[in-house]
Amino acid sequence: MTYIVKPQFHHPSLPTNALGFTRRDYEGRVSTLCAGCGHDSISAAIVQACFEIDLEPHRLAKLSGIGCSSKTPDYFLSASHGFNTVHGRMPSVLTGANLANRELIYLGVSGDGDSASIGLGQFAHAMRRGVNMAYIVENNGVYGLTKGQFSATADKGSKSKKGVVNSDSGIDLVAMALQLGATFVGRSFSGDKDQLVPLIKAALTHKGAAFIDVLSPCVAFNNHKGSTKSFDWVREHNEAVNRLDVILGRVPVTAAYAPGSLVEVAQHDGSILMLRKVAQDYDATDRVKAMAYLHERQAVGEIVTGLLYVDPESEDLHDALATVARPLNALSDAELTPGAAALDRINAALR
Repeated sequence: MTYIVKPQFHHPSLPTNALGFTRRDYEGRVSTLCAGCGHDSISAAIVQACFEIDLEPHRLAKLSGIGCSSKTPDYFLSASHGFNTVHGRMPSVLTGANLANRELIYLGVSGDGDSASIGLGQFAHAMRRGVNMAYIVENNGVYGLTKGQFSATADKGSKSKKGVVNSDSGIDLVAMALQLGATFVGRSFSGDKDQLVPLIKAALTHKGAAFIDVLSPCVAFNNHKGSTKSFDWVREHNEAVNRLDVILGRVPVTAAYAPGSLVEVAQHDGSILMLRKVAQDYDATDRVKAMAYLHERQAVGEIVTGLLYVDPESEDLHDALATVARPLNALSDAELTPGAAALDRINAALR
């Protein structure tokens, strides 16, 4: 599929935003992910969000790590800046880019393996430092590129495609983001576009560390009965680690439900995914109550979605460091290297 090139022709009657761009102008290459993958729905939501907020594509910098989720920036906003880092290191590379050029809008795309395992420390420091970014985790609970082992977000008691029961407690990145000081925290479902698009729009325009955990089931390795992040029932006797599978196209699972309500989403394999959307009278500005509400609903097996917490008076890393307003590439040599006298004053202040 990598050889397939999208046609450049745009129908003259396509709707445009305030900048004159069509939705097609925010798209990327043809996806090489499995047919029906929830990650593609997230990419589509990002495209829609950027189109609706009238974002100039060249003002966005998209960064990712390694994994199925980290491939997705190739599938949206081809005209934006992009950098694919090594496994788990997206937050630190993004932090450096953000400090060097604060005029860009930063979008970090990661996965549950990339952020909750090898990149857990990087995730934690990006949240606590208040890096001005939208951080999206496409969470499917498995390592899709290496045949579906449990990731760190897999729930305790869930089963792998081979029937192995996960004995480890799952890491809740939403709870961690709240505890670490993120000033915007949300959770959504890849099949709920009506909820996901506004969340992404808000995250991209938020000042500070904005985190969204998106439940995005893996149609290839986490669609079996017993998985708590499933779409489909996998082949019953698939034991060989090097077996090649043909992934058949499926109709994406979607959900639309009112705020404050609980919905049971039927998966292709007959399993039920229970989602609760926060009520309209939910106070999203109280961090402690948000954490308590998450634990309360988790105890009865529900996944809370929506905008869970936001600080209306948030600050970012630039505020904490008192950096200059201009990007580094706009500063002169004299401003970047103020001389020995300035260095002596700095050293004297540290004695």
